[in-house]
Amino acid sequence: MTSQVSSPAEQADGADSTLVGEQRKPAGVKDVQRLDRVIIRFAGDSGDGMQLTGDRFTSETASFGNDLSTLPNFPAEIRAPAGTLPGVSSFQLHFADHDILTPGDAPNVLVAMNPAALKANIADVPRGAEIIVNTDEFTKRALQKVGYSASPLDDGSLDGYSLHPVPLTTLTVEALKEFGLTRKEAERSKNMFALGLLSWMYHRPTEGTEKFLKSKFAKKPEIAAANIAAFRAGWNFGETTEDFAVSYEVAPAATAFPTGTYRNISGNLALSYGLVAASQQADLPLFLGSYPITPASDILHELSRHKNFGVRTFQAEDEIAGIGAALGAAFGGSLAVTTTSGPGVALKAETIGLAVSMELPLLVLDIQRGGPSTGLPTKTEQADLLQAMFGRNGEAPVPIVAPCTPADCFDAAIEAARIALTYRTPVMLLSDGYLANGSEPWRVPDIDELPDLTVQFAQGPNHTLDDGSEVFWPYKRDPQTLARPWAIPGTPGLEHRIGGIEKQDGTGNISYDPANHDFMVRTRQAKIDGIDVPDLEVDDPHGARTLVLGWGSTFGPITAAVRRLRASGEAIAQAHLRHLNPFPRNLGAVLKRYDRVVIPEMNLGQLAMLVRAKYLVDAHSYNQVNGMPFKAEQLATALKEAIDG
Repeated sequence: MTSQVSSPAEQADGADSTLVGEQRKPAGVKDVQRLDRVIIRFAGDSGDGMQLTGDRFTSETASFGNDLSTLPNFPAEIRAPAGTLPGVSSFQLHFADHDILTPGDAPNVLVAMNPAALKANIADVPRGAEIIVNTDEFTKRALQKVGYSASPLDDGSLDGYSLHPVPLTTLTVEALKEFGLTRKEAERSKNMFALGLLSWMYHRPTEGTEKFLKSKFAKKPEIAAANIAAFRAGWNFGETTEDFAVSYEVAPAATAFPTGTYRNISGNLALSYGLVAASQQADLPLFLGSYPITPASDILHELSRHKNFGVRTFQAEDEIAGIGAALGAAFGGSLAVTTTSGPGVALKAETIGLAVSMELPLLVLDIQRGGPSTGLPTKTEQADLLQAMFGRNGEAPVPIVAPCTPADCFDAAIEAARIALTYRTPVMLLSDGYLANGSEPWRVPDIDELPDLTVQFAQGPNHTLDDGSEVFWPYKRDPQTLARPWAIPGTPGLEHRIGGIEKQDGTGNISYDPANHDFMVRTRQAKIDGIDVPDLEVDDPHGARTLVLGWGSTFGPITAAVRRLRASGEAIAQAHLRHLNPFPRNLGAVLKRYDRVVIPEMNLGQLAMLVRAKYLVDAHSYNQVNGMPFKAEQLATALKEAIDG
């Protein structure tokens, strides 16, 4: 879905929702309140369709023109035990009439489809928030399964909330009586009933969802009709029931962004589009060699849809075969990519080292998740930085790039391709599960805004021997970039030796000469050190003494926390790293300008370790490894302590 918005505005992100207009009551309808922002969390069993419900609400919100940020949260199991706490799946959406950065710290509205969903999420819900519960699921057996001795709907434990008990299942089944479905079949549409109710509450458009359902169930029109009926029934229930006396409006974010055409996009989708754009700008075919792994698999799924852009996708039998095929495609002249998560990077390490030795462009996209080993497949983490930096034998440096938001994944993919193609090197791109599955508005760029990535392949001899004969040397380097020529196999006169054993400088012949090995190791390092990356930009409007430095997906929570602190009168500076190897050339000078440097990370301090080692700066870590992103209020508290310290 796309929408037109214009001119930027900045407002604080992470504060409680506020009433921004007088309560009004048009004739003949219920009261309507205007809010500047809302955080909604849909929660239910992993088979209740909460991700689909959240995705549809998000799509309609994007088409309406709000700024938004999402946080899907689901179990790793394909179908966790029904009605249990480990089986709870949730989708949180934060949308507003102004610029926002995070999915929000705490929901203003919780939709709980069963007791497990209520118990798993109630601790995050502030007092006074609205809770909509499906009372049909609060049976004695379901309550006992999650440890409730009495129903929380009756024992007074929810008295501090605005509770809306709704028999969602019964109402859905009743609404679908005319379709001749079994009760079990009809019950599956209760998520659409809930979506209709919330769409009424927050004045969301409905046409897109109905069109989506017709398309999704095009081969089963009766199922499409039933889901649409349930969706409309939920909307009508909100309109007619006495329990919902108020609906809410959140105006479009008309002044939040630069003028342009926008669409809602997830991090993995943005990466996919960025790869396709890079291949077009380089005039190279795109090859993806990949093995499915959470949370990276969506990139394989998406790229497989774009054969019309010269994209070839290869689902390999394992991680090693995936990167091996990609490296072969790079040798053959393609923009080559492999996608994975942390466990797959470990398996691909030897082939990444081979790519370093062969000095071929290769993009390795690591969508990080909790580890070690299988760890937390569906949860987020930033714990692969040191693996990306050092996880190979020998001296095998690779550039590292990290996007900071879901939409930024598009630009990060293009930047990774630029580095790989310009400097003839594998490049690591570190996204994570939070970015991959989360979404936000993205301005669709004009083609002329994208960089020219055109590559010149070697065409003929490039070196003259002492006897005057002209030959091709595969390791004769560009004096500016230290990149070696990219010679397509089969080109007459460009035959050359390739492989993993150390090369002789220039000729590429096998060499065990100690001095040559020392020279080649230092040259490969110098090539990475010499990569042209922009200087680090620092946001410091008040001359602060404390700097918060981040990388990757911590950008949103850090920026939201910084906004809160500045709104309360505190002076704090902020900088965020896109390039982690090499670091921006001015990073050392930036760090030395501040008395205190705080580095929040979703690991145990990996960037802080690198910064302390390289720049001898007493950087302080603030760490979290619970599988969830930072909350803005949590970071604001920690940063305030650093300022006061």
